[in-house]
Amino acid sequence: MKDELFLRGQKVPMTKEAVRVLALERLSLSDATHLIDVGAGTGSVALEAALRFPDLRVTAIERNPAALELINENRQRLGCRKVDIIAGVAPLPLSDKADAIFIGGSGGHLTDLIDWSLMMLNPGGRLVLTFILLNNLNEALSHLQTCVVSELDCVQLQLSTLTPLGRGHYFKPNNPTYLISCHKEASNV
Repeated sequence: MKDELFLRGQKVPMTKEAVRVLALERLSLSDATHLIDVGAGTGSVALEAALRFPDLRVTAIERNPAALELINENRQRLGCRKVDIIAGVAPLPLSDKADAIFIGGSGGHLTDLIDWSLMMLNPGGRLVLTFILLNNLNEALSHLQTCVVSELDCVQLQLSTLTPLGRGHYFKPNNPTYLISCHKEASNV
């Protein structure tokens, strides 16, 4: 989905289209029944996942009141009412586990969120995290290497967008984004 389809706020983060595409691919949602989106921002990941996979149950967790309003507006605008929006700070208690968890924002509780996510994932479930800060990337990688996960992978995405300048064009660079993906070990309960 194009980024322009989502309403945006000045201080509400959004996972951009190219990053979202790779994140959704790594979440492997075709056989999933439940996705949790932590730090949902505008809701771009949760909403696109719900629209792509109509049988998928999606839970979006967000603490920022402005972001909660945007998620709800985007949900209505896109006709995607089946996404459950939870106003709160993760980690928090949820009634059931998930097959995939996306962490787009950690609120300074990164290792707690990783541990909670691995607890909330079904065996073999997928965890995907995105960051723009190197210290968050390093903290997540260091912590995940001590956890019982498989297929731990990390990529840096550096995108530039064709932008007009005078009579010509140039590629305006975006900040690098780091994407980590892994699976909860299937033998872990």
